[in-house]
Amino acid sequence: MTETVISLKNVSKCFKRYKHPVDRLKEMIFPGKKLADEFWALRDINIQIPKGQTLGIVGRNGSGKSTLLQIIVGTLTPTTGEVDVKGRISALLELGSGFNPEFTGRQNVFFNAQLLGFNQKETENKFDQIAAFADIGDFIDQPVKTYSSGMFVRLAFAVATSVDPDILVVDEALSVGDEAFQRKCFARLQIIQERGGTILFVSHAASSVTQLCKSAILMDHGELLLTHTPKLVISKYQKMIYAEPDKAEELKAEIRELNKLVKQEAENHHQSSLETKNGNSPAKNGEIKKEPVISRAIEYYEFYDPGMIPADTVRYPSRGAEIINPCITTLKGKVINHLIGRQEYIYTYSVIFFKSTSKVRFGMLIKTISGFELAGSSLNAASQSLQYVEAGTTVSVNFRFKCLLNPGVYFLNAGVVGMVDDDLTYLDRCVDVAMFRVQPCAESHSNGIVDLVIEPCLTVVNTDFINQEQESEVV
Repeated sequence: MTETVISLKNVSKCFKRYKHPVDRLKEMIFPGKKLADEFWALRDINIQIPKGQTLGIVGRNGSGKSTLLQIIVGTLTPTTGEVDVKGRISALLELGSGFNPEFTGRQNVFFNAQLLGFNQKETENKFDQIAAFADIGDFIDQPVKTYSSGMFVRLAFAVATSVDPDILVVDEALSVGDEAFQRKCFARLQIIQERGGTILFVSHAASSVTQLCKSAILMDHGELLLTHTPKLVISKYQKMIYAEPDKAEELKAEIRELNKLVKQEAENHHQSSLETKNGNSPAKNGEIKKEPVISRAIEYYEFYDPGMIPADTVRYPSRGAEIINPCITTLKGKVINHLIGRQEYIYTYSVIFFKSTSKVRFGMLIKTISGFELAGSSLNAASQSLQYVEAGTTVSVNFRFKCLLNPGVYFLNAGVVGMVDDDLTYLDRCVDVAMFRVQPCAESHSNGIVDLVIEPCLTVVNTDFINQEQESEVV
């Protein structure tokens, strides 16, 4: 079974709120006297998080998310309950936590790395990598009190993710910074996932939670309401946000019942697995197998912004070819990176071949900021691939597409494959080699990421009946 790295059993946290500062002292001198109001930020939280899981935590402001993370990290102690955390934990909590504003960025890197278990030599070996990821230039040797919020989070994220944590805690940190840096951060999170790291991810961005996380929990007023798939949890969260005040409690009660059913289903599944393992399955005892309970008017124009460049392009080692000049153009050939929805464009790049090769194919991919792969294309047909290419050849590749994406920022990949030593492999591949922004289309009624060119239509029926009712009311 997968090892549990974070375990919370019946964890609650109570804060005392005093009307006057002196009341705290009075209560210490006279223990029997209660002069504070109690505020329970968490109540009876039970969570078991296995190694390698990415858990999304969602909930409205004041729901207890940050308190929960601080208890897991160890900066707060629970009032009641047990907490067990295994492995090196690194956290990005509230902006600036753990950084001394009087220290320079360099000094804070060494100080925080030491807190996370790195010695001087290990930090020195990692420092260039951390500084390159943060990309704040000469500010690395300036006091962090002079940093903008974006610079602060760049450095904090670089340190937190460069020390190879077993557990990474991220609390809304990715909402600060430009799109290029956010994409860079999501790529780093994916690396941590791939090597088996555990991530706790708090965000109000539903798409980020859905794409990044494998499981999610919904919290409200210190209560853990639901544990399930990100899609279901996000849907219930959004219903809670937009619920009418008089319906809110009824909706919470429904979610609690749903969570009970989910827990019962999980327990039944676990028990069934144990019985099957022990050779005592329900089917053998003649029991009927139960089905799971849960199965259920501004003018925009196209232009090129030279500053819109990905912060962290990844290029595979060249094996005889090089991709150059990747960009998006209009159908007339004008280079742009600000597009308008529902218009047609061309994604183009050139490939220089340094070695002769065969069975050459070309491809492209469009991704969101979080790295979700939206769409792509590869020239696999015989008419679109090249059976043989001599050294010294340059090939221009064009992918014509209709921009059916809703407003937002997106990233592009480019790749070329061919034969090397009797194996079909990448001759060159660039990840996040270019980026572009989609601007609104005046005719679009679409939501989400992809524009399906939906055309709403309204039809009013029984108008005579409605008019008769209105007339009778007037009379």
